[in-house]
Amino acid sequence: QVQLVESGGGAAQVGESLRLSCTASGSSRRINTMGWFRQAPGKQRELVAGITKDGRTQYIDSVKGRFTISRDNAKNTLYLQMNGLRSDDTAVYYCAASPVFTIAGLEARTDYWGQGTQVTVSS
Repeated sequence: QVQLVESGGGAAQVGESLRLSCTASGSSRRINTMGWFRQAPGKQRELVAGITKDGRTQYIDSVKGRFTISRDNAKNTLYLQMNGLRSDDTAVYYCAASPVFTIAGLEARTDYWGQGTQVTVSS
């Protein structure tokens, strides 16, 4: 099994930055593609950013140029640097991982989830 533990959420003002981290343990060698999903109140969960094991990335349009996803495979850790935060970034953010090799595959099949971390952006 794989366990994902997130950290780094919290409160921020509009325009500020936060950095999320997610560390994988257990059978982490099963993981190829990872990503960050988020779910705002009353909305569906959406994949914000994904990254393959060889470093290919993908973002939803609303965070392009503001968020950066990265990973340290040696440390089994995933990051999400969030700059220029907006109020509509407020959500619970979930780390996700899968044995699949593509980000599209991660959306279709997410085998492992973190517990979620709240990000609240206020003006």
